[in-house]
Amino acid sequence: MNIRNSFFIIILSLILFSCGSNTGKKKKYFSIITNDNQVIFKLGETIKASIKNSQNIEIDSVAYLLGNNRVKANADFMYEEKLDDEKLGTQILKAQVFYDGNIDTITKKVVFLNDTPPKLYSYKIIAEYPHDKKAFTQGLEFFGDTLYESTGKNGESTLRKINYKTGEILIKKEVPKQFFAEGITILNNKILQLTWQSKEGFIYDLNTLEKTGNFAYNNSKEGWGLCNDGNVIYKSDGTEKIWILDPNTLAEKEYIQVVTNKGVKTKFNELEWVDGKIYANTWPRQGSTNKSNLKSSISIINPKNGAIEAVIDLRDLRSKVTQHAALDVLNGIAYKADTKQLFVTGKNWDKLFEIEIVK
Repeated sequence: MNIRNSFFIIILSLILFSCGSNTGKKKKYFSIITNDNQVIFKLGETIKASIKNSQNIEIDSVAYLLGNNRVKANADFMYEEKLDDEKLGTQILKAQVFYDGNIDTITKKVVFLNDTPPKLYSYKIIAEYPHDKKAFTQGLEFFGDTLYESTGKNGESTLRKINYKTGEILIKKEVPKQFFAEGITILNNKILQLTWQSKEGFIYDLNTLEKTGNFAYNNSKEGWGLCNDGNVIYKSDGTEKIWILDPNTLAEKEYIQVVTNKGVKTKFNELEWVDGKIYANTWPRQGSTNKSNLKSSISIINPKNGAIEAVIDLRDLRSKVTQHAALDVLNGIAYKADTKQLFVTGKNWDKLFEIEIVK
């Protein structure tokens, strides 16, 4: 009998302890509500938010934060702002509610889209040049009159220095077999090269292509495309994010998200900086099996807010190269800023095209 009572007391104590351990959790008394529960907004629209106070607690003040901007609420603890130069994509609206010596921080996810659809551009071919059809092109960039190229696949990845007019490979460096090389960019006489899923990038000497260092990704999971504006570096990772890297440390500091007027977009591959905009190849969505019918295009992205301002339709360009079993998708954009020439190619294409955008 004593054993039974002792067992009962132990079980009861455990139950009471378990219940008591939850009493330390702070209850949330507030939540953020928007007009008509709207969570998707477009540039030019006004976002309005207020605090739902289910317990009718007396509130001292409320401060709202959207991104890095802190805004004090009005007398009714409401937030109201017209969207104009905000970064687009999925954002977190945060509110700090001050009451009775306490602070509750609450959040609400909202999505900001562009207010206009992307313009649709076409192209015309200005010139054609030979290109190694064995090159699984991942990155393409000019420095002066010399073309630099990164090619991918495990065991086949390379970094190349090329005479673009003849297709001659001047220098070729093999990437260690365990790495799948991706995009490149050139800044401060250094070539930066991404790898796909190894969360590691390589640094090379511009002239010799000798490897001089490595860098880590930190926040992003994968490496896809790279470009730079002369001051900062932009990096795509297959998601909707384009990361902004510190040019000295190569650390990922912040990001923009790529959107249209209809939604958030992903799968942006090779990048190029062209006259203040980011040009990006789009990788085909999963489930695309017939490569000849893929929607090959280049998106023109506003680097300030992530809006796709235009799309260059290049669907029929693939049909103008030699057709073979290993032929793959459009990927590779290079811009000669001094002469304002735009070049494109693809994975295992035997031609490099100079094109002109037709608006």
